Amino acid sequence: MKEKKLRTVVFRMTEPEYSHMLKKMESLNIQNASAYLRKMALDGYCLRLDLPEVRKMTTLLSRCGNNLNQYAKRANQTGSIYEEDIRDLKNQFDRIEAGVQQILGELLSIR
Repeated sequence: MKEKKLRTVVFRMTEPEYSHMLKKMESLNIQNASAYLRKMALDGYCLRLDLPEVRKMTTLLSRCGNNLNQYAKRANQTGSIYEEDIRDLKNQFDRIEAGVQQILGELLSIR
Protein backbone atom coordinates (compact mmCIF):
# COMPACT_ATOMS: atom_id res chain seq x y z
CA MET A 1 0.00 0.00 0.00
CA LYS A 2 1.37 3.39 -0.98
CA GLU A 3 1.86 5.69 1.98
CA LYS A 4 0.25 9.14 1.77
CA LYS A 5 2.56 12.11 1.80
CA LEU A 6 1.21 14.34 4.56
CA ARG A 7 4.16 16.61 5.33
CA THR A 8 5.11 19.69 3.33
CA VAL A 9 8.62 21.06 3.28
CA VAL A 10 9.18 24.54 1.92
CA PHE A 11 12.54 26.20 1.31
CA ARG A 12 13.84 29.04 -0.78
CA MET A 13 16.53 29.07 -3.47
CA THR A 14 18.36 31.80 -5.29
CA GLU A 15 17.86 32.03 -9.06
CA PRO A 16 21.33 30.54 -9.75
CA GLU A 17 20.62 27.66 -7.35
CA TYR A 18 17.27 27.03 -8.99
CA SER A 19 18.80 27.11 -12.48
CA HIS A 20 21.51 24.70 -11.33
CA MET A 21 18.87 22.33 -9.90
CA LEU A 22 16.92 22.42 -13.17
CA LYS A 23 20.08 21.63 -15.16
CA LYS A 24 20.81 18.67 -12.88
CA MET A 25 17.25 17.42 -13.24
CA GLU A 26 17.46 17.76 -17.01
CA SER A 27 20.75 15.88 -17.15
CA LEU A 28 19.09 13.03 -15.22
CA ASN A 29 15.94 13.26 -17.33
CA ILE A 30 13.82 13.99 -14.26
CA GLN A 31 10.77 16.22 -14.74
CA ASN A 32 9.27 16.04 -11.25
CA ALA A 33 11.03 18.55 -8.96
CA SER A 34 9.30 17.16 -5.88
CA ALA A 35 10.56 13.63 -6.57
CA TYR A 36 14.06 14.93 -7.31
CA LEU A 37 14.24 17.01 -4.11
CA ARG A 38 12.79 14.16 -2.01
CA LYS A 39 15.40 11.73 -3.38
CA MET A 40 18.20 14.22 -2.77
CA ALA A 41 17.00 14.97 0.77
CA LEU A 42 16.66 11.31 1.74
CA ASP A 43 19.58 9.73 -0.09
CA GLY A 44 21.89 12.62 -0.85
CA TYR A 45 22.17 11.90 -4.55
CA CYS A 46 20.26 10.98 -7.66
CA LEU A 47 21.75 8.59 -10.13
CA ARG A 48 20.35 7.71 -13.53
CA LEU A 49 22.05 4.78 -15.15
CA ASP A 50 21.69 4.36 -18.87
CA LEU A 51 23.42 1.07 -19.51
CA PRO A 52 22.72 -0.35 -22.95
CA GLU A 53 24.58 -3.45 -21.78
CA VAL A 54 21.75 -4.18 -19.33
CA ARG A 55 19.19 -4.07 -22.15
CA LYS A 56 21.43 -6.35 -24.19
CA MET A 57 21.68 -8.78 -21.26
CA THR A 58 17.91 -8.79 -20.88
CA THR A 59 17.54 -9.67 -24.55
CA LEU A 60 20.14 -12.45 -24.29
CA LEU A 61 18.46 -13.88 -21.19
CA SER A 62 15.11 -13.86 -22.95
CA ARG A 63 16.56 -15.67 -25.96
CA CYS A 64 18.23 -18.24 -23.72
CA GLY A 65 14.97 -18.86 -21.92
CA ASN A 66 13.13 -19.30 -25.20
CA ASN A 67 15.81 -21.63 -26.54
CA LEU A 68 15.82 -23.65 -23.34
CA ASN A 69 12.04 -24.06 -23.58
CA GLN A 70 12.35 -25.23 -27.19
CA TYR A 71 15.10 -27.70 -26.26
CA ALA A 72 13.01 -29.05 -23.38
CA LYS A 73 9.99 -29.40 -25.66
CA ARG A 74 12.05 -31.28 -28.25
CA ALA A 75 13.60 -33.49 -25.54
CA ASN A 76 10.13 -34.36 -24.23
CA GLN A 77 8.90 -35.18 -27.74
CA THR A 78 11.92 -37.16 -28.96
CA GLY A 79 13.37 -38.40 -25.68
CA SER A 80 16.84 -37.02 -26.54
CA ILE A 81 18.83 -33.82 -26.51
CA TYR A 82 21.15 -32.78 -29.31
CA GLU A 83 24.77 -32.06 -28.44
CA GLU A 84 24.72 -29.01 -30.72
CA ASP A 85 21.81 -27.54 -28.72
CA ILE A 86 23.75 -27.95 -25.48
CA ARG A 87 26.82 -26.24 -27.01
CA ASP A 88 24.65 -23.40 -28.31
CA LEU A 89 23.07 -22.89 -24.90
CA LYS A 90 26.48 -22.95 -23.20
CA ASN A 91 27.79 -20.32 -25.65
CA GLN A 92 24.80 -18.11 -24.93
CA PHE A 93 25.30 -18.41 -21.18
CA ASP A 94 29.03 -17.65 -21.57
CA ARG A 95 28.12 -14.43 -23.42
CA ILE A 96 25.66 -13.52 -20.68
CA GLU A 97 28.24 -14.19 -17.96
CA ALA A 98 30.81 -11.99 -19.74
CA GLY A 99 28.24 -9.23 -20.08
CA VAL A 100 27.27 -9.43 -16.43
CA GLN A 101 30.95 -9.18 -15.43
CA GLN A 102 31.33 -6.08 -17.63
CA ILE A 103 28.23 -4.45 -16.13
CA LEU A 104 29.35 -5.22 -12.58
CA GLY A 105 32.76 -3.71 -13.32
CA GLU A 106 31.13 -0.52 -14.57
CA LEU A 107 28.79 -0.33 -11.57
CA LEU A 108 31.68 -0.82 -9.14
CA SER A 109 33.57 2.05 -10.73
CA ILE A 110 30.73 4.54 -10.00
CA ARG A 111 31.57 6.92 -7.19
